[in-house]
Amino acid sequence: MNHLFLSKLEKKIEDHSEKKLLRSLKITDSSLADFSSNDYLGLGRSEELKKRIEEKTKELIPYRNGATGSRLLLGNTSYIEEVETQLATIFKSECSLIFNSGYAANLGVLSCLPQKGDTIYYDELAHACIKDGARLSLANRFSFRHNDLDDLRNKLKRNNEGVSFVAVESIYSMDGDQCPLIDLVKLAKEFDAVIILDEAHSTGILGKNGNGLAASLNIENEIDIRIYTFGKAMGIHGACIACSQVLKNYIINFSRPFIYTTALPPHSIASIDCAFIHLKNNASLQNLLQHKIELFKHHCAIKTNSNSPIQPVLIPGNESVKEITNHLTSEGFDVRPILSPTVKAGTERIRICLHTFNDDAQIMQLAQALNKVYIQHPV
Repeated sequence: MNHLFLSKLEKKIEDHSEKKLLRSLKITDSSLADFSSNDYLGLGRSEELKKRIEEKTKELIPYRNGATGSRLLLGNTSYIEEVETQLATIFKSECSLIFNSGYAANLGVLSCLPQKGDTIYYDELAHACIKDGARLSLANRFSFRHNDLDDLRNKLKRNNEGVSFVAVESIYSMDGDQCPLIDLVKLAKEFDAVIILDEAHSTGILGKNGNGLAASLNIENEIDIRIYTFGKAMGIHGACIACSQVLKNYIINFSRPFIYTTALPPHSIASIDCAFIHLKNNASLQNLLQHKIELFKHHCAIKTNSNSPIQPVLIPGNESVKEITNHLTSEGFDVRPILSPTVKAGTERIRICLHTFNDDAQIMQLAQALNKVYIQHPV
């Protein structure tokens, strides 16, 4: 390898290490109480769901270990299309189109739908995949202040040409708060803007059969593109977009992340199919999760704007938040620090994630431990 190039990489790694920002892969300690994963409904560890997936996989004829090609080559099957039809029914859309991940779906939508001369407006706290997708587009792009529709309105007023796209999330991954979706829909209508809604952290936990925030508010028909992710509350992998037939046809023809990616293997498609059947048969999981959220919020002195399973505990400073995290880990809680620059400097936090499988005693013990932290590090 080119030594000059290698030395540049080593220098960047050293700089990152000196700033104490260096990341590394760690094996999860299964002995700790999980308050970190996105497995909100516990489907990722469900033995019943595992058995259902195994049984469904055995029924697939012919069965292949892999898709063996992209959807446009050899990777498409009648089963994939059947599952897409079922997903469209769940999400109350004309069509759905499966992607390999939520990241790929956002990248695929935002990089191909907005055209040169159009403008993308995205919430400043939107996930990296939304920002990366916008960056790959030929459209102009601007952020607006988090959940600030007045700021968005002022920016929309300046766009005198092309189509305006507004990219937001139902529930934000770092703060756990909701998008003011009903008011956003009204604003979008006023400016004839296209909403692209990432339902990643609402999939499974909100709406009938887990169909997300928009459908739970009965405004799904007011939103052109909805992106659902299955690697969080659904406990498996993959994603889909819910949209019209016209948009689906366009994405199939012009979205490079869709066109040039090997399709998901049959086992993954079966997992998607079975996970939604499992949730339909266990709808009480949503209520149980809400109970866990309310229990935590009642006992934790650190108040947040989140009514979701994501409860941020702000502890400014990378070193401070790492120190507190290590202390909580030593007490048996699997929690993780979120450092700057992943979040804005001064808003470093422990991102608490609540689950149906966290027993009430664990949740109250964590809340009490955090209350002690709050006394020492008031925000």
